[in-house]
Amino acid sequence: MTHSDRAPGRVSAGWAGVAAVAFGAGLGELAAAIFSPTASPTASIGSLMIDLAPPWAKDLAIALFGTLDKIALLTGIAIVLALIAAAAGLLEARRPPWGRVIVLALGAFGAVAAMTRANATGASWVPSVVSAAAAAIALGMLIRRLPARSTASATDAADDATTRQAPTRTSEPDRRSFLIWSGGAAAIGALAALGSSAARAGSRAATAVRDAIRLPTPSTTAAPVPAGAELNIEGLTPVITPNDRFYRIDTALIVPQVDPAEWSLRIHGMVEQEVTIGWDELLALPLEESVTTLTCVSNEVGGDLIGNALWLGYPIRQLLERARPKAGADMVLSRSVDGFTASSPIEALTDDRNAILAVGMNGQPLPAEHGFPVRMVVPGLYGYVSATKWVVEMEVTTFADATAYWTDRGWSERGPVKLQSRIDVPRTGSVLAAGDTVIAGVAWQQHVGVSGVEVQIDGGDWQDATLATAISDDTWVQWSLTWAATSGEHTIRCRATNVDGETQTSDVQGVVPDGATGWDELSIRVS
Repeated sequence: MTHSDRAPGRVSAGWAGVAAVAFGAGLGELAAAIFSPTASPTASIGSLMIDLAPPWAKDLAIALFGTLDKIALLTGIAIVLALIAAAAGLLEARRPPWGRVIVLALGAFGAVAAMTRANATGASWVPSVVSAAAAAIALGMLIRRLPARSTASATDAADDATTRQAPTRTSEPDRRSFLIWSGGAAAIGALAALGSSAARAGSRAATAVRDAIRLPTPSTTAAPVPAGAELNIEGLTPVITPNDRFYRIDTALIVPQVDPAEWSLRIHGMVEQEVTIGWDELLALPLEESVTTLTCVSNEVGGDLIGNALWLGYPIRQLLERARPKAGADMVLSRSVDGFTASSPIEALTDDRNAILAVGMNGQPLPAEHGFPVRMVVPGLYGYVSATKWVVEMEVTTFADATAYWTDRGWSERGPVKLQSRIDVPRTGSVLAAGDTVIAGVAWQQHVGVSGVEVQIDGGDWQDATLATAISDDTWVQWSLTWAATSGEHTIRCRATNVDGETQTSDVQGVVPDGATGWDELSIRVS
């Protein structure tokens, strides 16, 4: 048998596997929406992959895709799943029932992944089992409907008696029937997946509740943003980040939907008195406004995984005062509803900084993607050790007795924010006209503060930039410098100095284990 005779059979068998798995995957997602919204087979496998991934893989994903890392992961899963499905189709045609065995094994893996999630329920295994069973049944049916020529070409090449026969002529009705059945299976899977999204959207009572919430008037309002805080330079990052532009980095492939009426926070561990507080009780407390910049530890030098917002919440230190931590406690292990944990030094939650349980962001209830109904906001610490979203638990403990999600993966346990600055204007690779031009950016070291920024052009002397008025030491600050640009290629660098007189280091370090260091640098051309 020639290669041209064999190829169509392989394609048809592979397509049968893809169509069958698409059919099963769609029904699995629909089953998840109906029976266990947190147990999507794809998301369960993806979440397990995130948990098992080494730190370098996480860093690479964020470096390559930024806040689109989750979409990239799901796309990668879909591609791998399609390849496995095609292989299962080929194997089922050649060596039944081993193709179906592969499909069922995938379902078992998905079920195990779903049941190991922190928010698993007794029904979390159901969607993956439904998915696998539907895919296995569909695969068997589609392989039996392969056109005769395809069936012959998909048999074992070692069978000389078969391979030496003349190819069986395929009638158009047979081929048309296979395409109708396989295409129909894939289409049903796609429609079921779309239906699952609609069902989830329709069942998101938490979203409807959020939209109806009117936040209470704060007992302590934040001071107005100083008039000199915003330099109003085109291309410069605004001093307050809109909610829809605020960076999002977390481990949740499916955003948790938490009904505030069912939410509570438990404070326990090394305390004299356990404390549990619910949503209504939290909103009845004297809430405070504060402006705080949050930064991701994965933010590379010059990166944009940073944002500044007006937050509304209740001081964590006052809740800890109720619980009365015992002597020797030096850490609070916060836990999200989806199982994520963060290890915050207890002093960062009990000193005078605005460490809060936040319920509002820029005058609105927290967006679901940013932790609705309640999250932590702690100035001066990277998010991986402080900014727990959808928070439901705080355990007062010690660094010696407990570890958190990312510290288990090689990151440092405390994570104080490092002094950094960034150039926003001009953009790297820009072509500028000769003459006066503006260089501008932002600088930060939350809970320490920035006292100055310097700019260096082509390795020359450092020049003092004009610093905008900082909102507070817990926020970033804008800066600018007017430069008489001359023709040619130029390199621009910046560095900041904090209020303690420390100058930003030039030592280059990656984000692991406790944040990147170095000077932001860009190259431009002046015509």
